[in-house]
Amino acid sequence: MLRSLTRAARPAAIALARSSPVARANVGAFSAIRNYATAKPATSEVTSILEDRINGLNSSVDIQETGRVLSIGDGIARVYGLKNCQAEEMVEFSSGVKGMAMNLEADNVGIVVFGNDRLIREGDTVKRTGNIVDLPVGEALLGRVIDALGNPIDGKGPIAASERRRAQVKAPGILPRESVREPMLTGIKCIDSMVPVGRGQRELIIGD
Repeated sequence: MLRSLTRAARPAAIALARSSPVARANVGAFSAIRNYATAKPATSEVTSILEDRINGLNSSVDIQETGRVLSIGDGIARVYGLKNCQAEEMVEFSSGVKGMAMNLEADNVGIVVFGNDRLIREGDTVKRTGNIVDLPVGEALLGRVIDALGNPIDGKGPIAASERRRAQVKAPGILPRESVREPMLTGIKCIDSMVPVGRGQRELIIGD
């Protein structure tokens, strides 16, 4: 008898629960979530999202050509991998030492090291700079002491030179130069008498 009453009352209880405000609100919420999950985004919305993601990416990519040191000794490094390296181009080793590419061969590049070659080891990375070796020129260098790369080593601060020129240039011939009109005394009598030196001409020095 009790089981029959329970079975008869169950449909009425379910109907009452479904008709309550809380139940209707829950059903509406679940329906909205299901519709949002299954809905397909509009094309304009997808395009906008992709544009925002692309604009947020870092588009600047630093690409450098690098090589490896094959051998090092007597201030000369043999480097493999710098296929597009130019003659007289400045290169930089992983230790921070710089050098100048001189011998461009089929399978390696001979580089003159501007610094302590003991800081360079076989297998070290070498990267191109894309710049031909140049030096600051002008009146700002008068009275200054510089190294082979034009960097000041006299402790007087940087050199404010407005112009730079390539380090390796062809020297002008004898005829284009100004005539020697004034001797330059060295203070050593044997040199001044046997090998006179003219101001502005290096060809007068034997062996130069």
